[in-house]
Amino acid sequence: MSTTDKASTEAPNPSEEAADSAEARENAAEEAAGAQLSTAPAEDTGGPVGIGVIGWIRWFWRQLTSMRVALILLFLLSLGSIPGSLVPQNQVDAMKVAQWKKDHSFWVPLAEKLQLFDVYSSVWFSAIYLLLFISLIGCIVPRSWQFVGQLTGRPPGAPKRLDRLPAYATWRTEKAPDEVLAHAKSVLGGRRFRTEAGAASVAAEKGYLREAGNLVFHIALIVMLVAFAWGQLFKSEGGKLVLRGKGFANTLTQYDDFKYGSFFSPDDLAPFSFTLDKFDATYEESGPQKGTARDFKAYVTFSDGADGAPQKREIQVNKPMEVDGSKVYLLGHGYAPIVSVTDPTGKVVFKDAVPMLPFDANLSSSGAVKVPDGYSDKDGKKEQLGFNAMFVPTFAGEGKGTMLSQFPDLKFPVLALSAYHGSLGVDAGLPQNVYQLNTSKMQEFKDADGQLFKKRLLPGEAMELPNGAGTVKFEGVERWATFSITRQPGSGLALSGAIAAIGGLAASLFIQRRRVWVRAVAGKDGVTVVEMAGLGRSESAKLPEELGQLAAALHQQAPTAPDQPVKETVEGERG
Repeated sequence: MSTTDKASTEAPNPSEEAADSAEARENAAEEAAGAQLSTAPAEDTGGPVGIGVIGWIRWFWRQLTSMRVALILLFLLSLGSIPGSLVPQNQVDAMKVAQWKKDHSFWVPLAEKLQLFDVYSSVWFSAIYLLLFISLIGCIVPRSWQFVGQLTGRPPGAPKRLDRLPAYATWRTEKAPDEVLAHAKSVLGGRRFRTEAGAASVAAEKGYLREAGNLVFHIALIVMLVAFAWGQLFKSEGGKLVLRGKGFANTLTQYDDFKYGSFFSPDDLAPFSFTLDKFDATYEESGPQKGTARDFKAYVTFSDGADGAPQKREIQVNKPMEVDGSKVYLLGHGYAPIVSVTDPTGKVVFKDAVPMLPFDANLSSSGAVKVPDGYSDKDGKKEQLGFNAMFVPTFAGEGKGTMLSQFPDLKFPVLALSAYHGSLGVDAGLPQNVYQLNTSKMQEFKDADGQLFKKRLLPGEAMELPNGAGTVKFEGVERWATFSITRQPGSGLALSGAIAAIGGLAASLFIQRRRVWVRAVAGKDGVTVVEMAGLGRSESAKLPEELGQLAAALHQQAPTAPDQPVKETVEGERG
């Protein structure tokens, strides 16, 4: 091959270069028309920007503020909550934690190193939480400014080749181009499109609420994270068992159990008190649902503050009493047999209602009667008395079954006691379960057969302790109710955030961001050629349908020229 031939063969073709350049310009115009349909930032797949520490910081920040990392952190937060649900937590129930450690001693060292007993205040959970918080803020701030720019900007001009867009319509009309464009602007404006006139064209845009919903959703997630953290740090929750006729004041010393957040202060407790005047419980009397609870209601006398006027209130299940940011919930109820103990001289050394804990649906209950002070035996020796107790509100009858209740209401109450004497172990200063009797330092009272002395009592009946040790009498039955007093700041904010998140998510899913262009130019024969095209953020069957409706509305104002062949198409997705 000669040099001339080779040069002529390798020389570029001017017509091909021009075609490639025109194609590139058309593609660029189409990309510009579809740009900024979303506020989602472009993914950064490159390495560290720059050299040294600054470059690594920029790279780390770009990764942290990407939506991909935000979703990963949200998943890790959900995954990290699982141990908090499976393993008992110190702030919730220290006794359950101690029992878990006893039952799973092999795993205790590992669990303590991983802070599994304090998951929600652990270093690793807090790190995930804070990183997610920072990531969401880093995502939202630039997107918000970008969205504001879109709201203040104008729709981009029409691409050169409208027929290359996913939805397209065209026809010829006798109306002048300016008249067609004026009608187009009116039709699009009537459909709430934001319009912008250009050279021989009108650009329109709609669906900004999609991105607004997207931003609202992410901002709502931050609000929920803030509310959750606020609630966990400042929360307080305590339980109290209150006998009928007794009262409760909202101070730390009054609670049976109490747990609180890291920033809680006793001064945060709302100053109020109440007295349980009456407790009503109704049950199904017959049928397959016999014994099923129908209604629980506690009647209390409430006082707000030290000098508040007494007020009558009602507390029901799922209908708490609200007091200055705190809520008083009715949790449960049971029975407290009234027991009196008389020493050998006839002196009453104990008389009180003793709460029993239910262990079945019919309120069969167990507990302990403890007499720590005031008792002396017939020889004058000071001792302490203890009785294991079993109470049933409805006994089947002698010889008709075990000591289990047949119905939760007071139909046939029976109290069974077994007696001990000695040391209750309360003088050691160690905490004890008030519903259980520690018999390690006690001796049994013996009956005539040398067995543990025990007896079943009906209301009003008494039992004589062996060897003239005294008398125990079943005086009657009282009711008790348990209340939970909770203060969870930020719950209203969390609810608002959840509602906003659902609304924002719905808007981002169901509202489509789209653009429509109308071009009207005079053809060579003087007849106006009308072109309409639409472009959405994602392909949707609704876009061609909407464009068809807009084209039909504009066609009524600028109908097809009667002396020309009709060419009118609405195209869907293009391959």
